[in-house]
Amino acid sequence: MIRAIICGAAGRMGRRLVANVLANPDFQLAGAIEYAASPELGKDAGLLAGVSECGVKVTAEIAPLLKNCDVVINFATAGVIDCARVCCEAHCGIVIGTTALTADDKAELARLAGQGGRIVAASNMSVGVNLLFKLAREATKILGNGYDVEIVEMHHNQKKDAPSGTAVRLAEVVCEARNWNYDEDVRHGRVGMVGKRTDHEIGMHSLRGGDVVGDHTVIFAIDGERVELTHKASSRDTFAQGALRAAAFLKNAAPGLYDMQDVLGLK
Repeated sequence: MIRAIICGAAGRMGRRLVANVLANPDFQLAGAIEYAASPELGKDAGLLAGVSECGVKVTAEIAPLLKNCDVVINFATAGVIDCARVCCEAHCGIVIGTTALTADDKAELARLAGQGGRIVAASNMSVGVNLLFKLAREATKILGNGYDVEIVEMHHNQKKDAPSGTAVRLAEVVCEARNWNYDEDVRHGRVGMVGKRTDHEIGMHSLRGGDVVGDHTVIFAIDGERVELTHKASSRDTFAQGALRAAAFLKNAAPGLYDMQDVLGLK
């Protein structure tokens, strides 16, 4: 049995994580965390998730719960690094599905892992998306630098960051395969008289609308043909199920900083 705490339990993703934990016989919900001013504090996490009452109340205090926890799953947008520090101090694994981590955040996670922390951090927990990362890398190597690469992502109209963390990672994968640099070689959108497309750029385009869970396409184009790799998520449960696979992986993992490629054996 894997005892899991969900951070951001009252959010859209958090509720699906709670529901998936409660539905999985290999998991036990050990806690549900929200920010201190959340109006959902004190409510039953199962009822908030739209399933049956589970007896776990939403709270703002994670530290007292860690002694009875194997892994924390955190998709929240605030306090991620502080949460990781607390978990690592308590020798509890943590799965981080938060997007838009800064370079300093990633460096701190690496430091925590180096001190004995067990961490899985990924911009996207979907099994299919992580296969897309693998395919994008292989396609880039096989097709070569002669193909123009454009990345298009679309999400719901409530998403705050752009481009998505998944789109950023896709561009990083292409850059790594080509020995390019993300900061120098990715062009975010085009407007006005920008001139013809150069041979040394990756186009990045973010679309927002409706309730789209997450669509990502990598386009490889050359005179005469076009190759497109696309993943479309229709339910947040795909991310929740991936997070549970990461949590199961961490239970017996050695200290370290992992991503979903490690969890899925794609490296």
